[in-house]
Amino acid sequence: MDAFIQFLEIAVSVLAVVVTVMFLYQPLYLVIPLLFHRKKPQGEAPKRRFAILIAARNEEAVLPHLLDSIQAQDYPEDLITTYVVADNCTDKTAKLAREHGAVVFERFNKVQVGKGYALDYLLTQLKEQNLLENHDAFMIFDADNLLLPNYFTEMNKTCAQGYDAFCGYRNTKNFGTNWISAGYGIWYLHDSTHLNQSRSIIGANCAVNGTGFGFTRELLERMGGWKFFTLTEDIEFSAVSAARGYRIGYCHDAILFDEQPTTWKQSYRQRIRWSQGGIQVSFKHFKEFFKGMSHLRTLYSSFEMFTLSFWGMAVGVTAGVLGLLLVFLELGFAALLEAFGIALLTTYLTTAGMAALTVATEWKRIAAPTRWKLLSILCFPIFMITWAPIAVLAGFYKFQWTPIDHTAAVSVTELTGNKKS
Repeated sequence: MDAFIQFLEIAVSVLAVVVTVMFLYQPLYLVIPLLFHRKKPQGEAPKRRFAILIAARNEEAVLPHLLDSIQAQDYPEDLITTYVVADNCTDKTAKLAREHGAVVFERFNKVQVGKGYALDYLLTQLKEQNLLENHDAFMIFDADNLLLPNYFTEMNKTCAQGYDAFCGYRNTKNFGTNWISAGYGIWYLHDSTHLNQSRSIIGANCAVNGTGFGFTRELLERMGGWKFFTLTEDIEFSAVSAARGYRIGYCHDAILFDEQPTTWKQSYRQRIRWSQGGIQVSFKHFKEFFKGMSHLRTLYSSFEMFTLSFWGMAVGVTAGVLGLLLVFLELGFAALLEAFGIALLTTYLTTAGMAALTVATEWKRIAAPTRWKLLSILCFPIFMITWAPIAVLAGFYKFQWTPIDHTAAVSVTELTGNKKS
């Protein structure tokens, strides 16, 4: 037993160093935007021709509001074309999309289910009809999104800087509904403001996140079309881009709002899918992570994506479990409970601090009452802590893709009071 405890002490010490090295950039990302600012592009950017790609399944309640926000852009109307793939729809999604000026393709496939397959179908249709050449860049949005009027004007400036792909600022249109939607909202604000903005400031590769991202036609051709079919096609796209040296830029002033789950059942299903998708990407692109880390140009971005993958999380969890086991063997069950309680409290305070910083810096952009903004800081740690059991269950749960109902049918004007955020 003494030999085993000695082994555990060494293992825990080594893993503590490894975890520190792997995740040291995370607290640094919190302070970088407070200390530094990325210079905004100067001069007039050449205007790109944008194609908007929307995969929609029974989204008649919210899709018209997105299409209205696209038509209200201050970018030249003739340089934006909206394409909607009505994916296995049984409602009026296709009809309403056409009425709101979109080019619509209808897809019925109950075997290849999911956003990745729908986007591949849509891009294949555009290629077969020789429409890809009409566009310089392609932007992907979810049907429940809303865009501020200057979205494409700002995104065009980022495109002009030579990036292969690009993403914008992700806000939440139902932040004030309950603690679940607020939890998502704070996370996406953190992802935009602290992660992607910090990456942009230091010149690192950014990461796309579900919606509000795009890529050039040249990159689409280099990739051989849309080839991302895991449960988390956005994470897969980011991981592959990091490893292969595709440059992803970030535009802090291209702001969209999207709807977040408001029930535990919806959130549970979505986060199970994300967790399983993360595992899929981690195994599918395991070799690519290390290939990217073997080249100086892609080292940092590939390393960061590795730390955020299943493998990085596994190292962190292993370090924590072995640490608690060591406490139990050396000091007993009471000490184990105390150590677990301290770890839980530390996690709560740390995530609450991150939430407080995020809410403080993004205060004016959050569409919610003051009281709820403050309360959401206290609720956010609970939202994050619930990730742990969900991530564990993801390893044993057979996921079947199911759509999330979107019902927050509001316009940009109703959400922002006709003020630019």
